[in-house]
Amino acid sequence: MLSQVYHSGFKPFNQRLLPWVQSTAVSRSHRVQPPAVRHVRPWSNIPFITVPLSRAHGKSFAHRSELKHAKRIVVKLGSAVVTRGDECGLALGRLASIVEQVSVLQNQGREMMLVTSGAVAFGKQRLRHEILLSQSVRQALHSGQNQLKEMAIPVLEARACAAAGQSGLMALYEAMFTQYSICAAQILVTNLDFHDEQKRRNLNGTLHELLRMNIVPIVNTNDAVVPPAEPNSDLQGVISVKDNDSLAARLAVEMKTDLLIVLSDVEGLFDSPPGSDDAKLIDIFYPGDQQSVTFGTKSRVGMGGMEAKVKAALWALQGGTSVVIANGTHPKVSGHVITDIVEGKKVGTFFSEVKPAGPTVEQQGEMARSGGRMLATLEPEQRAEIIHHLADLLTDQRDEILLANKKDMEEAEGRLAAPLLKRLSLSTSKLNSLAIGLRQIAASSQDSVGRVLRRTRVAKNLELEQVTVPIGVLLVIFESRPDCLPQVAALAIASGNGLLLKGGKEASHSNRILHLLTQEALSIHGVKEAVQLVNTREEVEDLCRLDKMIDLIIPRGSSQLVRDIQKAAKGIPVMGHSEGICHMYVDAEASVDKVTRLVRDSKCEYPAACNALETLLIHRDLLRTPLFDQIIDMLRVEQVKIHAGPKFASYLTFSPSEVKSLRTEYGDLELCIEVVDSVQEAIDHIHKYGSSHTDVIVTENEKTAEFFLQHVDSACVFWNASTRFSDGYRFGLGAEVGISTSRIHARGPVGLEGLLTTKWLLRGQDHVVSDFSEHGTLKYLHENLPVPQRNTN
Repeated sequence: MLSQVYHSGFKPFNQRLLPWVQSTAVSRSHRVQPPAVRHVRPWSNIPFITVPLSRAHGKSFAHRSELKHAKRIVVKLGSAVVTRGDECGLALGRLASIVEQVSVLQNQGREMMLVTSGAVAFGKQRLRHEILLSQSVRQALHSGQNQLKEMAIPVLEARACAAAGQSGLMALYEAMFTQYSICAAQILVTNLDFHDEQKRRNLNGTLHELLRMNIVPIVNTNDAVVPPAEPNSDLQGVISVKDNDSLAARLAVEMKTDLLIVLSDVEGLFDSPPGSDDAKLIDIFYPGDQQSVTFGTKSRVGMGGMEAKVKAALWALQGGTSVVIANGTHPKVSGHVITDIVEGKKVGTFFSEVKPAGPTVEQQGEMARSGGRMLATLEPEQRAEIIHHLADLLTDQRDEILLANKKDMEEAEGRLAAPLLKRLSLSTSKLNSLAIGLRQIAASSQDSVGRVLRRTRVAKNLELEQVTVPIGVLLVIFESRPDCLPQVAALAIASGNGLLLKGGKEASHSNRILHLLTQEALSIHGVKEAVQLVNTREEVEDLCRLDKMIDLIIPRGSSQLVRDIQKAAKGIPVMGHSEGICHMYVDAEASVDKVTRLVRDSKCEYPAACNALETLLIHRDLLRTPLFDQIIDMLRVEQVKIHAGPKFASYLTFSPSEVKSLRTEYGDLELCIEVVDSVQEAIDHIHKYGSSHTDVIVTENEKTAEFFLQHVDSACVFWNASTRFSDGYRFGLGAEVGISTSRIHARGPVGLEGLLTTKWLLRGQDHVVSDFSEHGTLKYLHENLPVPQRNTN
């Protein structure tokens, strides 16, 4: 669609945004039924997803999570995205990645359109090359020698560059899209194509026909005939096409697009100029928030700045199109920025007309930080009083808690597996046990924060102390376990940490009332905001990116949840274990009376727990003995499915199903049995196939037991005791935030001590390092001083 251009150079709008014209407010029937989904080329590294591409017409999406339903999408590529850093030539790597992402979404059944810059930069590269070549030839002919003097490049006119670069840019796009069996078509537009009714209908018809034929339209302003910039001339309720930002917004509304993605060289919209000390990325921007934002200068290339992008985005939002402004140049994210946005991930700034009822998760993080710092300054007796009050509330408000839990159980019936339903369930006995555990935590918290661990006299009148302090802000993510909330909250309170809690939606009613009771207890000393429950639509992966607000992530749930969080966490430590593959080795000198009791309790008492037995190692000498028969008979009575390890299967004529992997956490009434020849072989097996969680030896030989205890490298190693003892409550910690198999900071059941770190306090009197030099007047003493005794009452 070629025509003359009346106006181009884009300046910030000065007029007030007015209601968009009635002709754009038509039904968006194209969203209702998506075409058949086509498969993606096998070489694509972008994950393939299938989603229902439909929603109510006429309104923009209210939440990021709804963006996956977008069917018609416009992607606007800013000049800074398309061009190289020297502004001469194209960023081919970024363009190839963008084309791949657009192709993947197109092959999912979506209708993709590109609004692209780059013709001027591409043309500038070509014209400079031609000029240099021409000058070098003339100079060589004139001088008669091959030595070339430094040549000056004349200032190149932008319209000429656009004319020279437009065909080459389109050829490049065509070549890239061909790799994904997708056809692309070029459309050059001007203001007249939108303001002239006939041209507007022609343009609209052309675009719809291209989309119908599964062709990706690549749209750009016709910069080859652009006139000088004119004053702002927006029509009433209509946005003029002045650069590619306004073009993308106008195109999105005209084509009744679901989503407009604007890619630039900044992460999104900031509450102050990017790069300033206090600048924070705005996750969601609402109409009317312009007054709270300070706009910086425009990008290094291109016609418009961030203010222009925001006004174009708000106009598109007013027309029913959702908008995201994000960074398309960052090497770590540009390879998946478009698909991440469509999948609803927290990327860039999302424009929404619907404000959430409560605080954002970023605001909750700040409240937890400030509340945690206030909590840490309380006296130990005050923190203990809060925990005691919470324990009382668990029993006093028992009926309300159980009623809320009943709602969760009814809603989860038929949707959750039996082990998860058991975790979800609360009872009077569970609440009583919780209250007892909380009182244990209160008793142990008396000297937790600020306890002196080491005192050193560095020099005369220069003393150093190492004291315990809270870690900061904890993010605890838990599934199907509402009893986890008061446990973790009590440990955070005792250790003076701020806390963000993200529970599973299956326990939403239970979590809500337990959190309200926790805040009621915190209120007695004015620190209500120290514990926050995240109830927004935040994805776990997005929470794991809040590295400036969260100091430690503790996942409580399935091994898959832990693995996902460990993978998603960027720059935030994760405390936990991905698997609980617990072993029990039955030695040749094991007691017949003890073995069956220990195996039954470890495997059958609660098979879904992470500390349940998963692999039973039996000494070869015990095969075909009464002890072995008793173990098998007991497992059969308990209806435990047995999987035979390779060596165990070789001893049997008719063996149970052979294990698929010796590194399996069943989480159910299933057990792997394997045969070993010695305690050393048992240890080697545990180190090779275990998860460093909890491992047990059953034997009457003390020397063998001590060898096992000293050589097994796991968080918990037991002798003649059930694996189920690996628990903070049973260890006397009051409760635990989880069991850690990491080797740094905390290991095993993590209670109060595991939520503390240390800091150093140095008290001097005008001490300077130069006084301790070779010719100085002072000498280091480094004397150990007595540490105040810890109160263990």
